[in-house]
Amino acid sequence: MVKGVTSIAQTDDNFICATLDWWPENKCDYNQCPWGKAGLLNLDLKNRILANAVKAFNPLRLRIGGSLQDQVYYKVGNYPKNCSNFEKKSDGLFGFSDGCLHMNRWDELHDMFNKTGAAITFSFNALIGRIPSDENNTTLWVGDWNHYNAKSLMKYTTNKGYKIDSYELGNELCGSGVAAKIKAHQYGNDVKKLKKLVTHMYPNPANRPKILAPGGFYDQKWFQEFLQTTGPGVVDGLTHHIYNLGAGVDPTLIDKLQNPFYLSQIAQTFKNVENDAKLFSPSSGPWVGESGGAYNSGGKTTSHTFVNGFWYLDQLGMTSTFNHKVYCRQSLIGGNYGLLNTTSFIPNPDYYGALLWHKLMGKNVLSITHEGSPYIRTYAHCSKTSGITVLLINMDKSTTFDVSVVNDLNMYAESVASVEYINPNPDSVESIHPREEYHLTPKDGNIQSDVLLLNGTPLKLTSSLDIPVMKPKLVDPTLPISVAPQSIVFATLRGFQAPACA
Repeated sequence: MVKGVTSIAQTDDNFICATLDWWPENKCDYNQCPWGKAGLLNLDLKNRILANAVKAFNPLRLRIGGSLQDQVYYKVGNYPKNCSNFEKKSDGLFGFSDGCLHMNRWDELHDMFNKTGAAITFSFNALIGRIPSDENNTTLWVGDWNHYNAKSLMKYTTNKGYKIDSYELGNELCGSGVAAKIKAHQYGNDVKKLKKLVTHMYPNPANRPKILAPGGFYDQKWFQEFLQTTGPGVVDGLTHHIYNLGAGVDPTLIDKLQNPFYLSQIAQTFKNVENDAKLFSPSSGPWVGESGGAYNSGGKTTSHTFVNGFWYLDQLGMTSTFNHKVYCRQSLIGGNYGLLNTTSFIPNPDYYGALLWHKLMGKNVLSITHEGSPYIRTYAHCSKTSGITVLLINMDKSTTFDVSVVNDLNMYAESVASVEYINPNPDSVESIHPREEYHLTPKDGNIQSDVLLLNGTPLKLTSSLDIPVMKPKLVDPTLPISVAPQSIVFATLRGFQAPACA
């Protein structure tokens, strides 16, 4: 049952986002090195599949950041004198030395961003100017953020006319941190400093980048103290990270991906972040700023396959209902969880799931409930075009669900047809719009396949390496939607009367 009268939440127009990370080729976990040449400093930016994959979203949000960002210096002019590439360093944060972004590489990245129309979030190094507090507690860093290097990069960027959607400060430094942490009050003051810098460097509010923070794992006390320090109107996007599936090497990962009870456990976090934003900074929308599901580069046999879509599309649906504006998937490419294959660049199943979401699901979120099995998940949004689109995820291994979508305005109407399609002019050709269905299943029924079928046909790049056009199956709207076992369905109902979508 869909409540079409009012929306329950709203996302940004461009909810889908993917990350590009700094990891070098020798970033390894569990005796495998899944990053290859997919890091920001060594990625082949001239690859045609990469360009076409980004371009298909028109626009795709890209967040530039990750674990090593707080060790990256920006070589602008003569500073810093010694700016060298990441090298293995046993006592370095995350086992690496400081790294360097040269301006010729920054130019190459922006050339790709510009040609593909991507909307860019850039996350700054937040540890410049700070030192570890003492020998016993090396994870706490103290001192003020030195914004000099960030300012130089910003100046270079604006002089070149490069567009930036938003700036973020630091990666996973909140709460208890990961490799380093900063106190909430200190960090709040540094974000105010960033806000001041951005306001100064971009005097025109129309093209001024948004401010995102804190870009780490949710910790209620820390988040609230941070927001109390900045006060309202400073942070535009309250970013937090999600790795709720545990370690990439966890042998039970494949079971967690198909367990709705497990997947629901993270919902309270989304609710808490939504509440904190409302309470302390009403103009800040919550964002998932990075989410790979399973940490340490994802699961080798799961994170790039069909079954990962049960988690990923469920996350997109769930976070939307808690007013999250943007969801950044780790990663566009790199690790086991890339939307694109690290070496061939060929899209993995979740790439197509993300693209369908982007093309079909509008920003207004509707309430949807059902009285069936917990193994079928349901989400509904106003369509990007007209009517509503529902997302149905069937995690059950053997049951097909027949789903009738009814409008709560007409709960007691006699038939589904009259429920969905109230047409003042029954003689018009449009009197019953066919339902547009997109059924996603894995090749050969193998949920660990990285080949996705759309309505039974494998999705493959065209001969010119373009992303294929995804066409729906047209179905009589008086019939229920049939959701096969272990499948995912998007369905657009054009004639559905939803005042919230008018």
